[in-house]
Amino acid sequence: MKNFSFSGKVDYMEKNIRIVVAMSGGVDSSVAGALLRRAGFGVVGIFMKFWKDGKSSDNRCCSGESEKLARAVAKKLAIPFYVLNVEKEFKKKVVDYFLKEYKKGNTPNPCVVCNKEIKFGFLIKKALSLGADFVATGHYANIENGKLLQGKDKNKDQSYFLWQLDQNQLSRVLFPVGGYTKPEVRKLAKKFKLPTAQTPESQEVCFVSDNVNNFLKKYLKTKPGKIVDMSGKVVGEHHGLWFYTIGQRRGLEIPQGPWFVVDKDVEKNILIVSKDKKDLLKKELTASDVNWTCPPKFSERKFWRVKAKIRYRSKEAFANVRMIGNKRVGVVFDMPQKAITPGQSVVFYKGRELLGGATIDKVV
Repeated sequence: MKNFSFSGKVDYMEKNIRIVVAMSGGVDSSVAGALLRRAGFGVVGIFMKFWKDGKSSDNRCCSGESEKLARAVAKKLAIPFYVLNVEKEFKKKVVDYFLKEYKKGNTPNPCVVCNKEIKFGFLIKKALSLGADFVATGHYANIENGKLLQGKDKNKDQSYFLWQLDQNQLSRVLFPVGGYTKPEVRKLAKKFKLPTAQTPESQEVCFVSDNVNNFLKKYLKTKPGKIVDMSGKVVGEHHGLWFYTIGQRRGLEIPQGPWFVVDKDVEKNILIVSKDKKDLLKKELTASDVNWTCPPKFSERKFWRVKAKIRYRSKEAFANVRMIGNKRVGVVFDMPQKAITPGQSVVFYKGRELLGGATIDKVV
């Protein structure tokens, strides 16, 4: 393995390095390709064609317009460009997972799974088979000495979505824009005269052509049921548990509110609500399928002191983490956290370093 790193600026350069850039048709991946091209590397652009719901989609990363933009960027950079059809793999690994989790009453994060299975799973294997050395993306994150770090731009940092990556994957990944802020990336796009300089931000659930609730109606059987308060009193009727998430306030259609979703009883098909926001505050959770991006050497400790995030836009909060067997963890926060949601990721940090994460399965 070549001794090479790239975290927004070139630290070391070697001739004959070939890099596959995952080009989405957005400004971030376009600038990533431009930076690598300017640095003198052999760059190949690949647009991955994902599965999407319906014939058309307003989501940039799944549209035909995205492919046109990515192709135009590749032409501007004078690099080879290919379209990789991953619809079958994407449907199986990401969409089916998404639907399965909702059916269990959870609120999943498909981007986490897509990163592991498609962008840094399937694509890396494909790139290596074609003789490439690395895969680069437009993620706002950094890698230094095998450690996954937050991106420079705190508002755009995407390390939260990368906790399922392992050392083998990280050794083959480059994040060229991780050392820049979003405004700086926009300026670079204008400087390089890229056709994606003004492209808008993409939506989170890229494969949904309408909205999530309509998507769930289409692919999952829904069953109305009771809405009860914390005492068990019936206060309304829900349209199907899949349409609600912990902390939700709007769309409940219950009089004398506001009401907040605080829990679900999937077996009894009951939605549990409360008028008191304090019922959303919890300090403990358990999470499964834990992954350490850089395996810690804490075997002698009963717990680890970390900062943890329970969703992408939540603030990091001090917590103690302990192992429960080999693949589960228990997390106890110093201060109660609002609307901890099964299916979402809890991610652990030490300073700027992402230590790992797990999928929330139970709120205690």
